[in-house]
Amino acid sequence: MSWGTELWDQFDNLEKHTQWGIDILEKYIKFVKERTEIELNYAKQLRNLSKKYQPKKNSKEEEEYRYTACQAFLSTLNEMNDYAGQHEVISENMTSQITVELARYVQELKQERKSHFHDGRKAQQQIETCWKQLESSKRRFERDCREADRAQQYFEKMDADINVTKADVEKARQQAQIRHQMADDSKADYSSYLQKFNLEQHEYYHTHIPNIFQKIQEMEERRIVRIGESVKTYAELDRQVIPIIGKCLDGIVTAAESVDPKNDSQLVVEAYKSGFEPPGDIEFEDYTQPMKRTVSDNSLSNSRGDGKPELKFGGKSKGKLWPFIKKNKLMSLLTSPHQPPPPPPASASPSAVPNGPQSPKQQKEPLSHRFNEFMTSKPKIHCFRSLKRGLSLKLGATPEDFSNLPPEQRRKKLQQKVDELNKEIQKEMDQRDAITKMKDVYLKNPQMGDPASLDHKLAEVSQNIEKLRLEAQKFEAWLAEVEGRLPARGEQSRRQSGLYDTQSAPAVNNCAQDRESSPDGSYTEEQSQESEVKVLATDFDDEFDDEEPLPAIGTCKALYTFEGQNEGTISVVEGETLYVIEEDKGDGWTRIRRNEDEEGYVPTSYVEVYLDKNAKGAKTYI
Repeated sequence: MSWGTELWDQFDNLEKHTQWGIDILEKYIKFVKERTEIELNYAKQLRNLSKKYQPKKNSKEEEEYRYTACQAFLSTLNEMNDYAGQHEVISENMTSQITVELARYVQELKQERKSHFHDGRKAQQQIETCWKQLESSKRRFERDCREADRAQQYFEKMDADINVTKADVEKARQQAQIRHQMADDSKADYSSYLQKFNLEQHEYYHTHIPNIFQKIQEMEERRIVRIGESVKTYAELDRQVIPIIGKCLDGIVTAAESVDPKNDSQLVVEAYKSGFEPPGDIEFEDYTQPMKRTVSDNSLSNSRGDGKPELKFGGKSKGKLWPFIKKNKLMSLLTSPHQPPPPPPASASPSAVPNGPQSPKQQKEPLSHRFNEFMTSKPKIHCFRSLKRGLSLKLGATPEDFSNLPPEQRRKKLQQKVDELNKEIQKEMDQRDAITKMKDVYLKNPQMGDPASLDHKLAEVSQNIEKLRLEAQKFEAWLAEVEGRLPARGEQSRRQSGLYDTQSAPAVNNCAQDRESSPDGSYTEEQSQESEVKVLATDFDDEFDDEEPLPAIGTCKALYTFEGQNEGTISVVEGETLYVIEEDKGDGWTRIRRNEDEEGYVPTSYVEVYLDKNAKGAKTYI
């Protein structure tokens, strides 16, 4: 089957068909190009998606990816990034191996097709020229033949006429001979052109056109083969990345199988464990028994000094009530106004001395006022240091020793800080060693540099190392302190249980005494809440029992009797001598101590203070 023999007369249709074939090839190239753009856009969107959900550096999100479930998600994001890379590979390979190659081939194909059809048109023009020559010689031969016949008839007519002269007959005869000669010449020309045309026509239909059409057929078949190869390459390029994409998917499956709920649960414990013990049972409070209220019961320090046990929520568990104080309530307590101290009495007699800021016969203030006085008054009871730390944290200033955190979290933060400092120390030591080696090189080879130029840098690095070591020692001391204060759970629980047993009976009696202290002999909710405030403050104070007491900065003599009925105050008797441990800060209160267990605040105007000369800022208040 050959186009040259089967389609010898379909030159125009073959020209249209080959043009259609080129159009199909260009359409396929456009399809592949759009596919590469889709792959690139898809890869770009996948990368943007993966980047969008990647944890931000030095943020809380980065800490969340410690959990195995989050790590599986992070692995999915990373694998999707690699997955996007494979789609970029597909796009690049299709562009280089299909789009570029086919575009070059199309240009070559167009040139080849143009050449073949140019040869065909040239052959057509040649055969048409021969045909025109043949037709021209044929018409001339026909005309000469008719002219020769007319000349012959005219001669015969003249020769038969007796009236015509001999000269005229001879002239007609010669004219007839000339016409016959011209007809013979035209016949010879016509015969020659006819043979030439037949030869050209045979060459055209049996040689030129078949050869040209055969080349066009081969060209078209090569185009078809090239399209088939391109389609196969298209599939192979996709198939090449399937193993790598499979590995990406396998990585996602592996990450999913590595999810460990038990490990994540343990991480939650490590992240949020406070180190506090849960509160114990609340003791039964019997309000059916009357209670006698003493002055010393109103003082936190005196309650311990007199050996009178107070009601405690759940026993003596340090800091266990902190988790239950809401931040907004804490801030409201800290921002309450100070209560001014009472004025000195007009007379030194006991009858003229007022009963502190409040008289027992006066109507009691609301509990919220009493509690605000307790929380914001000048006395700096140890337990309020935690409140100040919480306030500083609220305002954005985190304590350097992380004392605002629960014990377990504080230990972790301190350990992390120690590790960071050790890394910085090692880095500085490596830098010092490098500078030392460079200095040795300069000493051996002075032409390479001045050794003295490195002394300043070496001293600076050594100074940095010393600062970091001091810093590390400071945090290590805090860490050792925290680790030493974390008791074993079983031991602390046993201590709690024993404390509950020993405090059960006194707690009931205290409740009855609180009830009896009402002026009209009836129980009020305010008094009950007041006892709860006292218990709360005492429980906070127990958290810092192990802190060293403040040193005495002088002595004082009581000018008047003062009954410390407010929380944080202490009762004194006229003429009594006590130790001063904190002077007046401008609010009218002075902190004093009677013994190791009894200390509190008294109005400055009630005492005469004698500060040691060595004490800073020594003053005498009279």
